[in-house]
Amino acid sequence: MANFVRNPIQTLSDTHPQYDLGESYGPELRLADLLTPELAELELGYGTSYGDPKLRAAIAAAHGVEADQVVVTIGGQHAIFLLAFLLADNGGQVVTTAPLFPAARNVCHAVGADVRVVPLTFDTGYQVAAADVIAQLTSETKLVSLASPQNPSGVAVPLAVFREIYQAMAAICPDGYLMIDDTYRTASYGDDPIAESALTLGDKVVTVASLSKCHGAAGLRTGWAISTDPELIERLIAAKFNTVVSGSPLTEALAVRVFELQDEILAVRRPWLADAVATAEEWVRANAELVEWVRPDAGALCCVRLRPQLSKERFQAAAAELSVRVADGEWFTDEPRVFRLGFGFPPPVELKAGLDALTTALHKAVHPSD
Repeated sequence: MANFVRNPIQTLSDTHPQYDLGESYGPELRLADLLTPELAELELGYGTSYGDPKLRAAIAAAHGVEADQVVVTIGGQHAIFLLAFLLADNGGQVVTTAPLFPAARNVCHAVGADVRVVPLTFDTGYQVAAADVIAQLTSETKLVSLASPQNPSGVAVPLAVFREIYQAMAAICPDGYLMIDDTYRTASYGDDPIAESALTLGDKVVTVASLSKCHGAAGLRTGWAISTDPELIERLIAAKFNTVVSGSPLTEALAVRVFELQDEILAVRRPWLADAVATAEEWVRANAELVEWVRPDAGALCCVRLRPQLSKERFQAAAAELSVRVADGEWFTDEPRVFRLGFGFPPPVELKAGLDALTTALHKAVHPSD
């Protein structure tokens, strides 16, 4: 019987501690940031299965594609589910990586896919090697599911690596699709360049993303899938209709406003993230005897590892006592001593206070014999 596995990461949405360093996104937009008088006249009927035309056009313009190559979904996770359902149900082969955002893997298991995992490690900087992915491909591969930048590490996959994988897929599994979750792609640091979209590689590439991470609009639950393959787009539209009928016209209208304000929004958030990652880097450096990290390429999160002289259990208990939360690496199938640190959500003063509390937790976690 099909089922979804409960993962402890769900607790992130249950309670909010004083210092929340477990989240994966930046500061939240407020409704007042988006409201206009025209929205008061919005009719709250059904939307369309493919999404508001203005929103599709805005997403398309941001990605250099046509509007009819975009399907609006209920968050990025909805797009990932639809693709897994359409392409890999009942034993269809999926190649993906670990660690990984657990829901992205769980939907593949839930539809009965045969999931092959390429392990990534802290010690190799969570780098995706094309050869390792290609080694898992067979003629039965229906979907290769990757993310860039990745969650939980924030490490990006170079376009050259995607190109090598895509070219190998064309020879080994020509009917398979390369799906890339690039939700964090535009969450660059300061003046860092934004990575080129892998959509340029060909019509067997599909990208998914949302307004949840870079734009601080997770509450709009607005995501999308983009493909230059018209047949896949039609299948996605039909699948969306048969799961949710349509999105909310209200949230899609607000999402249009986000895109209208995107340059302004990101102009504030990119320096915010640059300062935040620098603060995290300084904290790691100051506590280098107790922790180490893999510096992220973009986004609002990174992976930190406890040094061997620390007890993970003592660290978790001390952090809970101090009302500071991080995300357990084992939620993502990472090694036990790793945790995901979310540095993009709290304001600078709160981030500093939260990291100070985390330092206290680290010192409490040192084995007494040390």
